[in-house]
Amino acid sequence: MVDGRKVILVVGANGRSGGMVARYLARNGFTVRALSRSESAGAKARANGASEVAMGDLRDPASLDAALQGVDGVFHVGPPFAFDEAQMGVSMVRSAERAGVRKFVFSAAIHPANGLSNHASKLPVIEAVTRSRMDFTILYPATYYQNLDASWGNVVTSGVFVEPFPGDVRIARVDYRDVAQVVVEAFHSDRLAYGSFELCADEMPDRPEIAALMSEALGHTIIAAEVRFEAWAAALQPSPPPDLFKQLEIVYRSYAQFGSPGNSLVLRSILGRKPRTLGEYFRELAG
Repeated sequence: MVDGRKVILVVGANGRSGGMVARYLARNGFTVRALSRSESAGAKARANGASEVAMGDLRDPASLDAALQGVDGVFHVGPPFAFDEAQMGVSMVRSAERAGVRKFVFSAAIHPANGLSNHASKLPVIEAVTRSRMDFTILYPATYYQNLDASWGNVVTSGVFVEPFPGDVRIARVDYRDVAQVVVEAFHSDRLAYGSFELCADEMPDRPEIAALMSEALGHTIIAAEVRFEAWAAALQPSPPPDLFKQLEIVYRSYAQFGSPGNSLVLRSILGRKPRTLGEYFRELAG
């Protein structure tokens, strides 16, 4: 597919999820314009495939208006756990509408009405998008496989995979590269126009099952265990900042009580193939 005439403004192109989206869009012929707050962030965005960098801030509507000039589409993902994530998202929607943007793709979170603040912060943005005059696609991805990267080094060295909730809890997960492929499809055609889509992989393994997949990938036994949240967070690399620490504790408390289930039918249908599996992901990490 070739969509080189379409300019897509990507929020977070210097980061993990936005960076994956930028790479996939660039590979598929789109012109990626990164929204960046600094020159260093812009350099990272260029390394992820952005050919243009617009200096701007989600908290500065005037800078968004300037960054959106000549843009055909916007990919927006909010800064995780930011206290004003909803306000920033709504501001982006309104600026995009003023600029005459045709297509808006929003990466929200699975089950945004589940009571978690980092999920609920997506709801005002969803409302703004659906009430806009733009063509839109709203994505509800499950927990990313990539979230496991921070604990992988400890798994390899200790032989233990730990999480701060009971081992029999099942969490829907997804490889964000599959989400990025859905984003490409949303900008490439009208197939996903005005739709909202829950994106999950086929599996929903508990911790012993995840440890078994890790064992297979590494070629030696990985043990599943549960630890207190404080001990789990202390082992993360990089270490989370204090405000994120508190929010993560609330998330994992919710997991312990309710889990986070999901269904893979929609993602499989959009991709036209089986979603990437967790076992495949671990084999990549194992190298």
